[in-house]
Amino acid sequence: MLPKQRALAMPYRAGGHALNDTQTPVRLVKLIANLGYGSQKDARYMIQDGRLTALDGTPYGVGSKVRHGDARLDGEPLDPAQGVVLMLHKPTGYTCSTKDPGRLIYQLLPDRFVRRNPIIATVGRLDRDTTGLLLLTDDGAFLHKIISPKSNVPKIYEVTLARDLQGGEVETFAAGSLILNSETEALAPAKLDILGPRHARVTVTEGRYHQVRRMFAAVGNHVETLHRPQIGGLTLGDLPLGQWRVLSAVEIASLFV
Repeated sequence: MLPKQRALAMPYRAGGHALNDTQTPVRLVKLIANLGYGSQKDARYMIQDGRLTALDGTPYGVGSKVRHGDARLDGEPLDPAQGVVLMLHKPTGYTCSTKDPGRLIYQLLPDRFVRRNPIIATVGRLDRDTTGLLLLTDDGAFLHKIISPKSNVPKIYEVTLARDLQGGEVETFAAGSLILNSETEALAPAKLDILGPRHARVTVTEGRYHQVRRMFAAVGNHVETLHRPQIGGLTLGDLPLGQWRVLSAVEIASLFV
């Protein structure tokens, strides 16, 4: 029998992107398996052990069909249905991957999240040495909307540099003519706010590989620390480093403001 796992008691309601219909009853064993709690065989054992019940505590049978919000596992609501969007405050030293060697961002999440069908995937990436706001979702349409260049969703980064800024970087980044090493297409205009001799804030609307680091390399500097506090109108707020939470429909909408 699988060990008991506390379900996430965080309601989620979609806004502005596709979701499965949580009001249509589905086979309970399939629902549990798709949410990553275990295989369909594991789900049958949970049902036989009386761990899956209705709102009033009535145990379900193996052949039960249920609506997502009506089921309880060990008395707790199930994890959010498909269409969930998470915000993670990524620490340094973690890779946005399921397989790379070393520490992975999935180690900061419940282990069942990587077993969901579809998997909760990162929306773009933050490299190993970058901290900050990372989105994850199992909604493919939402993921592609965020990362599409057509959406022009601004991503804000705070940078510390190895050398003092020279004064011309603001105009260079804003010109829309900067070409990164090994590329042939110029970057879209980016906004640079100088906060100190070696401290700046950069706003970009693209998501090219190691873009911000390569932008500063192109003007003869080196990024020592990189942190993303904001995407669109969504900020990390007071979310602690290494922690995550489910976003509300209002917060998801703020990404596109």
